[in-house]
Amino acid sequence: MTTEGKRTAVITGAAKGIGKAMVERFVKDGYKVIALDLDIENGKALEKEYLEHVVDFYKVDISNEEEVKSFFSTFIDKYQTLDVLINNAGIIRDNMIWNMESSDFDLVLNINLKGVWLMCREAARIMKEQQQGRIVNIASRAWLGNKGQSNYSASKAGVVGLTRVLALELGKYNVLVNAIAPGLIDTPLTQKLAPETLQKLIEAQPTRTMGKPDDVANVASFLAAESTQFITGQTLYVDGGKSIGAGM
Repeated sequence: MTTEGKRTAVITGAAKGIGKAMVERFVKDGYKVIALDLDIENGKALEKEYLEHVVDFYKVDISNEEEVKSFFSTFIDKYQTLDVLINNAGIIRDNMIWNMESSDFDLVLNINLKGVWLMCREAARIMKEQQQGRIVNIASRAWLGNKGQSNYSASKAGVVGLTRVLALELGKYNVLVNAIAPGLIDTPLTQKLAPETLQKLIEAQPTRTMGKPDDVANVASFLAAESTQFITGQTLYVDGGKSIGAGM
C-alpha cells in the first residue's frame, strides 16, 4: 500500500474510450490511478475531473524504452508500490496486406506489442521484488483474425502469448497476469465508422449489440482485485459472443 493508504493502478491509453472508463472504475474502487497517454489535452482534463489527487496524468510514449524506464523510475520514487498495471494503449492502421506499408506494420507492432512488453518488463521487476501485483493486458478478439488487420491481429496475438508467458514467469511471486479481449465496443473509434459499416458489424454480433467501455472496465476491475487469487494466464472475451463464431 502507498503512504496514502490506496492501492496504485497504472493505466495506459487512459485519456478516452476504454481507458477512461477504466480510470473511472478504478477510482470508484478506491485506487490511486496513474493515467498514461500521449493525449495531453484529454489526459489533463481527466486529471482535473477528480478531487483529492486520486488521478495523476503522465505523457508517456510506451513504445519508447527510455520514456518507459524514466516513468517507472519517477513512479517508484513517488508512489513506492505498484499494485496494478493495465496495458490498454494501442492503435490501428488497417489495410489489406497487399496494400499495407511496412511502416504501418512496424508502428502497430511497436505500440501494441513492444510497448506492452516494455511496460510489463518494468512492472515485473517491481512486482517480483514486492512479491505481489496484477497485470491486465488489453488484447482484442481480433487476435483470432480479422481481414485487413494483419498488423493489428498479429500484435494482439502477441499480447495473448506474452500474457501466458508472464503468468508462468511471475506466478510464484504472487503476480497474476491476464488478458481481456474486447470485441465491438462503443468508443470514439467505432463512432467514426460509416453507419452502414457499423450496422453490419452489429448484425454480426450474437447479441446484436455493441459493448460499452464499462463492460471492459468491469472485467479489468475483477482481474485486478486482491480477492481474485487463482486466475492467471487467461484471456477473457468481452465481445458479445463474437469469438464463438456465431453470426459470422
